[in-house]
Amino acid sequence: MPSAVGIIPARMQSSRLPGKMLLSETGKPLIQYAWEVASQSSALSDVIVATDNQQIADVCEEFGARVSMTGDHPSGTDRIAEVVKNEGLDADIVVNIQGDEPELDPTCIDQLVAAMQKSPSVEMGTLGTPITSQAMLMDTGCVKIVRAADGRALYFSRLPIPFYRDGEPSDLLNPAGEDAQFMRSPWLLHLGIYAYRPDFLLALTQMAPSRLEQLEKLEQLRALEAGASILVEVVHHRSVGIDTAADYAAFVERMKSVS
Repeated sequence: MPSAVGIIPARMQSSRLPGKMLLSETGKPLIQYAWEVASQSSALSDVIVATDNQQIADVCEEFGARVSMTGDHPSGTDRIAEVVKNEGLDADIVVNIQGDEPELDPTCIDQLVAAMQKSPSVEMGTLGTPITSQAMLMDTGCVKIVRAADGRALYFSRLPIPFYRDGEPSDLLNPAGEDAQFMRSPWLLHLGIYAYRPDFLLALTQMAPSRLEQLEKLEQLRALEAGASILVEVVHHRSVGIDTAADYAAFVERMKSVS
């Protein structure tokens, strides 16, 4: 059975919430939640935090994480590629797990890895979940996926695709129960997790940013423009990324409610 390793890229600077990886109003740093989630995945043989910041490295080592120090990189993809190159990882699948998504369900990681194992010809994999809110559908900060019948991505966009020409989106977003929504919604929200074949990951980071990637500001379009296949596995659970101070405050409140 192909083996999989999870890598969590972490940097100190963030344009909207600097230092967010080490925010700890809940009693532990934000990145620890992501590491704990990844560590609970039965599909991963190892979990590594990749960072260029010594403070992040020290904190992660304190709670037991394995850390790989990297250089400065423009993206998390480039950062994990350096780890793959330098660490000599014995893995057939590399999973890029976001350090600012503390509520990801570990079974989603398992599902993504299993999908990649069943489809050895695809270079990449990711997750999507049905959109059941019109506000989310229209939000350009929420990336949408159109996929083929075999589950491969056709396109990713910030706009609400597919376009419902002969009706209103609300017609298909009728909140008649979670299962009904899951079956009815033709729109998929992209979740920020990727699985790569190591060789393709290294090749991808050597490619120049593509035209569509630059227009949409979506790195995964570089892979599609290069002719690669991205498998999209659909899950019910939607993780929430922490991008702003308001996002983090809401997360703190959710943690208080379950403690």
